[in-house]
Order: sequence, then structure tokens, then C-alpha cells
Amino acid sequence: MTDEEKFQQAYEYAELMHRGQIRKGGKDYITHPLEVANIIKKLNKPIEYQITALFHDLLEDTEATEDKIREIGGEKVLEAVKLLTKEKGYNTKNYLEKIKNNEIALFVKATDRLHNVRSLVEADEKFREKYIKETEEYYLDLHVPEIDIKKALEEIEKRTRD
Repeated sequence: MTDEEKFQQAYEYAELMHRGQIRKGGKDYITHPLEVANIIKKLNKPIEYQITALFHDLLEDTEATEDKIREIGGEKVLEAVKLLTKEKGYNTKNYLEKIKNNEIALFVKATDRLHNVRSLVEADEKFREKYIKETEEYYLDLHVPEIDIKKALEEIEKRTRD
């Protein structure tokens, strides 16, 4: 199976699992993992990174199974997705520390945060302020050179001030 075929299969599963879910701003939820995957694809990261991006919210937000994630993406993808899945009552600092030990999970989390920051123009002011503060406190030191979260924060603050 080619990487494009793997990506298509992963997309179809993610789309099916997220069907009916809506993001703040009213877009279908699948637009978010797809955009994260596309950013990663443009940065020429391997297919495992792209599939992890498509799947990063599946265990947390859908009825997707670990077996199906493994079947489509493989063991590395499943491991990264499990790390990216927030447990109830999680501690952000501890959550990110675990992610930092897995290159795929770290890259996807940084890209996920980048896309979410860019999407803040669609959120209300209270949520936006909370999200920016959390990003500044926990996410600026993820050390993924290709992903400039600080620049995205500056852009969103400028766009929402104007």
C-alpha cells in the first residue's frame, strides 16, 4: 500500500469516527485533524506522523478502538495516539512530559497546538484568553523548530486586537 493509500484509509476512518462532531466556529471536527496532518505533510514528515495527526483525538473523543488504530496506522501510531490522549483530570505539565519522550507525539502535539492557536479567531474572547495563557505557560517550550507557536500567538493577538 502506498503512503497516499494509507493516508486515505486513515482519513476515512477518522472522518467516520468524528462524523457529527463540530468545532468552535461551526466547522466539521474532521477539518482540524486533517489540517494538522496537512501541515505535517507539507513539512515532509513520514506517513506515521500524518496518520497520528489524523488520529490524535480519536481515543479521547470517539468510539475508535486501539485495535483499529493499530490495524490502520501500526504500533508507532497507536503508541503516539495513546500518549496524545488526555485522561480525565490530567495534569498538563505531566501530560506534556510524557509526550516529549516520543518524537511523533511531540511533533503532532506542537502542530495540533499551532492549528488550534490559528483557529482562535473563531472562539469567543474568554476562551481565547484562557487558551493563549495555557499555550504561553505550557506549550512554548515544546522545542519543535519547524512549528513556531510563539509566532502564531503573536499573529492571533494582532488579528483579534484589530
